Amino acid sequence: MIEIAEDRSGDHEIPVGAGRVIPATLPVLPLRETVPLPDTLTPLAIGQERSVQLVNDVLAGNRMLVMVASRDPDLETPGPDELYDVGVVGSIARMLKVPDGTLRILVQGAQRVRIERFSQEQPYLAAEIVELPDVVKQTTQLTALMRTVQDTFTQIVEEVPYLPEELLIAVANIDDPSTLSHLIAGSLRLKTEEKQALLEEVDVTTRLRRLVESLHRELEVISIGTKIQTQVQSEIDKGQREYVLRQQLKAIQTELGEFDESTEEAARLRERLAAIDLPETVRVQADRELKRLQSLPPAAAEHGVIRTYLEWLASLPWGVQTEDDLDLTHARTVLDEDHYDIEQVKDRILEFLAVRRLKPDARGSILCFVGPPGVGKTSLGKSIARALGRNFERISAGGMRDEAEIRGHRRTYIGAMPGTIIRALRDAGSANPLFMIDEIDKLGTDYRGGGGVESALLELLDPEQNSSFRDHYLDVPFDLSAVMFITTANTLDTIPGPLRDRMEIIQLAGYTEDEKLQIARRYLVPRQIERSGLKKSWIAITDAALRTIISDYTREAGVRGLEREIGAVCRKVARSAAGDLDADPPRKVGRTSVGEAKVRELLGRRRFHAEAQRRTQQAGVATGLAWTPVGGDVLFIEATAMPGTGKLMTTGQLGDVMKESAHAALSYVRGHVGELAPGLEDGWFASHDLHLHVPAGAIPKDGPSAGITMATALVSLLSGRPVRSDTAMTGEITLTGQVLPIGGLKEKALAAQRNGVTQVIAPARNEPDIEDIPEHLRSKLRFAFVQDIDEVLDRALEPPA
Repeated sequence: MIEIAEDRSGDHEIPVGAGRVIPATLPVLPLRETVPLPDTLTPLAIGQERSVQLVNDVLAGNRMLVMVASRDPDLETPGPDELYDVGVVGSIARMLKVPDGTLRILVQGAQRVRIERFSQEQPYLAAEIVELPDVVKQTTQLTALMRTVQDTFTQIVEEVPYLPEELLIAVANIDDPSTLSHLIAGSLRLKTEEKQALLEEVDVTTRLRRLVESLHRELEVISIGTKIQTQVQSEIDKGQREYVLRQQLKAIQTELGEFDESTEEAARLRERLAAIDLPETVRVQADRELKRLQSLPPAAAEHGVIRTYLEWLASLPWGVQTEDDLDLTHARTVLDEDHYDIEQVKDRILEFLAVRRLKPDARGSILCFVGPPGVGKTSLGKSIARALGRNFERISAGGMRDEAEIRGHRRTYIGAMPGTIIRALRDAGSANPLFMIDEIDKLGTDYRGGGGVESALLELLDPEQNSSFRDHYLDVPFDLSAVMFITTANTLDTIPGPLRDRMEIIQLAGYTEDEKLQIARRYLVPRQIERSGLKKSWIAITDAALRTIISDYTREAGVRGLEREIGAVCRKVARSAAGDLDADPPRKVGRTSVGEAKVRELLGRRRFHAEAQRRTQQAGVATGLAWTPVGGDVLFIEATAMPGTGKLMTTGQLGDVMKESAHAALSYVRGHVGELAPGLEDGWFASHDLHLHVPAGAIPKDGPSAGITMATALVSLLSGRPVRSDTAMTGEITLTGQVLPIGGLKEKALAAQRNGVTQVIAPARNEPDIEDIPEHLRSKLRFAFVQDIDEVLDRALEPPA
């Protein structure tokens, strides 16, 4: 039994009408999402262990307890601080035990009370209570409020199905305003806070006034819900009626043998479009065109145009999206499986996925992969689509001349059709594919200058605009904001400025020899063995053979040429294997081990040589480094002198920038000839002409990075000191001898490695760019960062004889 029954010193009793008394200390039963009210029956389900013990002890005693609502309904076992102060004394009228151990009780609410102090918390709560009697002032206002409450509640009962009609009789027969307020408040679905406020209000007039406000609000909600339900039902009835009438019309036409091909086509298209979740504006357009199609005979010229248009509308993925796989571990695994190295690109993709996971509606930026051919730009886009679980579509922008190729042609033209974007969406089958727009730097130009294509791409690649992309053929907006766009380019120079501003540039400079070896071993060799029809047991290509192919038979930034040469080796082995199988009798195909010697036998003489050592044996030749759209390359600059009048001649298809660099280099050398070539006689420049030549004259060359190379070649010629064969350089020169920074240091470093160079001279202000160069390449190259031409000459020229 409860301890409060033992403590007689502090007990007193609260008289409650009709001779009933309530002890001043009672057990407290917390209620979740339920507010007790006086004069009402409250059914409760008891499942907690402490509440079950409380009910058992109460039933063994006076059957009385205090019901109090919890402030936080999510709390399983609320403490004294989590309960409201005002509750209701109740008497357990009935109890039922359920086989699972829980109880079902019915409690008759009696008096409103306030908890003064909790006297115990274990094994259940108990508290000292005081009565809160109602304050009733019989006035005409109270009478009017009672009638208003009864009338409003009657309207609610008539509209709401969950309230029984017997409540109307009960409410009409209640004369006590307090009992009326409790009955109606207990019947409505009010919020816990609102119902608790009604319980705590002791002034009956104020309580009825609050109840009137709640009733009117509930009546308004019911009215709005009824209106919505009526509208929905009306639309459903209209659709059902139209369906029945069409089926009846179809049956009549079939019975009479009056088959209308136009009507049949329209019906099929109507069914296809009805099954698609079209936007409202598109639905209106489709219905308009369907009515026109039904009214036209099949022989009409416009009949086929409208039918094709509706078929295009029905074939697009309206509202169909694939679910993104935002698992970063899975994405990293896919990217590592498909591509070796390129950590910067992989990190950027993982950042995109992380943002999309934290904010699913985030608009991603447009990525632009810039790099030489064969470095894996397009295949990287396929890997990203596979990692995301999106459909992949490739669009080639090379040579696009007309805006209609992007936006489509208007239906007024014969043979009109949508543009490449809408066609790609149809092929993708979803509204959130990954679109790779290849060769965006090779947009064509028409007689108007090509601005139409550029403006169409500006809208397409702008996340703020492409949510309402409008194709000329469809003439309805399509939301492209869920599409992920990735573009590729070989060079940034030819991409229009506004278009480049909308994209995030990610550079793919090329691969080192070690990276090419890993790519060949992991991806290229297995793929070419499979494509050649060979079995893995028939051929083995050693690392030495791959290095020989890389250094002697290819000279590129990517791996496209490397894969072709590996394919050539595999085809020659496949020819030998086919001969063994065709022999009579067939011979067993042996294992061909392809080493360095076998590669030279299969591919013939080597195609590339390290020319730096041979070229720089004579004074007047310097090795420079240049950037090209297909990667970095070495540039040999030769200087020679002949009798003349002091003129400077440049050859090799040099651009204006390189010609100006040659003049600047010569001016600096002439101004400091006493320091650079002490043994040169006075007046030598007046009696000699100088000739600067850059071999491979069929290739145009330009760019601000050959100044120090030209100056070094001139000083080498004048001083008779050859340039070191293991050294290449890049940088621009000023008339004061300062070395200015350049771009593309990583591409140039890769070119230096391919050509056997071990020392690279570069401007000091480019030293931070060394972080972009892989660690294993930095360990094989010595970088000398210089600030003026004197440092260049000290490091580049051989010591005086």
